Amino acid sequence: MQRWRGLEDIPEDWGRSVVTIGSYDGVHRGHQLIIGRTVQRARELGVPAVVVTFDPHPSEVVRPGSHPPLLAPHHRRAELMAGLGVDELLILPFTTEFSRLSPADFVVKVLVDKLHAKTVVEGPNFRFGHRAAGNVALLTELGGTYDYDVEVVDLFVQGEAGGGQPFSSTLTRRLITEGDVEGAAEILGRPHRVEGVVVRGAQRGRELGFPTANVETLPHSAVPADGVYAGWLHTGGEAMPAAISVGTNPQFGGTERTVEAYAIDRVGLDLYGLHVAVDFLSFVRGQAAFDSVDTLLEAMADDVKRARDLVSAYESQHSGS
Repeated sequence: MQRWRGLEDIPEDWGRSVVTIGSYDGVHRGHQLIIGRTVQRARELGVPAVVVTFDPHPSEVVRPGSHPPLLAPHHRRAELMAGLGVDELLILPFTTEFSRLSPADFVVKVLVDKLHAKTVVEGPNFRFGHRAAGNVALLTELGGTYDYDVEVVDLFVQGEAGGGQPFSSTLTRRLITEGDVEGAAEILGRPHRVEGVVVRGAQRGRELGFPTANVETLPHSAVPADGVYAGWLHTGGEAMPAAISVGTNPQFGGTERTVEAYAIDRVGLDLYGLHVAVDFLSFVRGQAAFDSVDTLLEAMADDVKRARDLVSAYESQHSGS
């Protein structure tokens, strides 16, 4: 998949394409329906499928300080979109000037003059242009003028997550904030992931016999609620079952919130300075301070056993799927 950063990266001789536009944070199952239909329509027409997204998140420009927690950084979204068959990803720098484009100017500047859209595929709640004044009805109306058609895909997939609410990035963020990583995974179609570089911490885990990778997460990452989780620690191409701690380490009076992953049954790992990913499978328990270090060690051993069993059960259930 090719990636463009800004309209100026689009080739001058670019032909027609099928386009979808959105933040697509998390590329959840609702997003996958829209992107999947974009790819399908592009194949039918024999033209490329293009996803247009923004950086930074529009809310940060329109309302500074309101940047939502991110479900996936741009490189992860690109990886997921490539897996869905997207041909080109256009990341538009979202500036104050860009935010002031009227809906009609946005359509002309992006869809008509640069991408030569033949079909635009969107969800029913798609908004665009200054003050989000444009909607699907206006997009369709403008298509009559500028020679493109519009398809609307219902992104709402009903499920148990969030009490059967429609799937959305907002709901996914709320579930993660509450520690319901299983509910978030139902919406995402995979376990929630955070990424970052392994940095040196207090090294108490190593002293206690459970050396952890202290992950300095990427800015604005959607980090689950404080507690212990089962999941995986990804280093390069390897996924290692892990017991993951999120929080301030109240046992030792910590104040800084951290994400630490213990790679189960692995010894001698040197991960300092590496970019890693942590996938959250299941909540194990809340964070707590114990009466003694011995009691803490017992709890940690139990955490590791439960995490090992949860990951093993998941992998057995999904092997070959």
